[in-house]
Amino acid sequence: MQEKTSPQISVPFMIITCLFVTCLLITNIVAGRLIYLFGMNLTADLFLFPITYIFGDVLTEVYGFKKARLTIWLGFAANLLMSVFFMIIITLPYPEFWQHNNAYNTVLGFTPRLVAASLTAYFIGEFSNSIVLSKMKILTQGRHLWARTIGSTIVGQGLDTFVFMLIAFSGLYSWPIFFSMVLAQYLWKVGYEVLATPLTYLFVGWLKKKEGIDTFDKDVSYNPFQLGIREQS
Repeated sequence: MQEKTSPQISVPFMIITCLFVTCLLITNIVAGRLIYLFGMNLTADLFLFPITYIFGDVLTEVYGFKKARLTIWLGFAANLLMSVFFMIIITLPYPEFWQHNNAYNTVLGFTPRLVAASLTAYFIGEFSNSIVLSKMKILTQGRHLWARTIGSTIVGQGLDTFVFMLIAFSGLYSWPIFFSMVLAQYLWKVGYEVLATPLTYLFVGWLKKKEGIDTFDKDVSYNPFQLGIREQS
């Protein structure tokens, strides 16, 4: 396929961005629900959160790092807004006949520590994932998509999981328990990405054909704070 520069904004890009942000917000709401599967203690967000990394892979692979950077920042802003709004709402007075305040606070009562952990881990993990995939695409000359998606996930999810767990739970558990929790969640996330690789191939192939683009990030700035999508890829 001939290399081209992607258009400014397209409908598929907008749809993927909306799904990315939606999945991110849902995962942060359900993350407090613990589940027990295959002998592991896991959080309920692990069914949906890895999908945000798959969407991140697709955006970087098809549209390039600059547009993926825009989506990552939109997700960050939406997550911050939701967290701050929830923290404000649960501090407001409620009528005496309202009997569900404790349950409501349990689900939506984000502590400043958890918000800091979530935002920091998301920022480091998502940008690392996108940068690694973008650089690997240049190195592999666009071949071996599976190596790029899995390789970027190994780095991004590793940083995301460790940073979140370190900020959110360090000091609450012994180090052996802490590292066992980190390892269990990390292996789950990477395994999720590996199993989803065939679907990622199909989606990326369809999207490249539909959009008529295959962006290579040559001479691109990987500065997360350099926003804008008008540069040439």
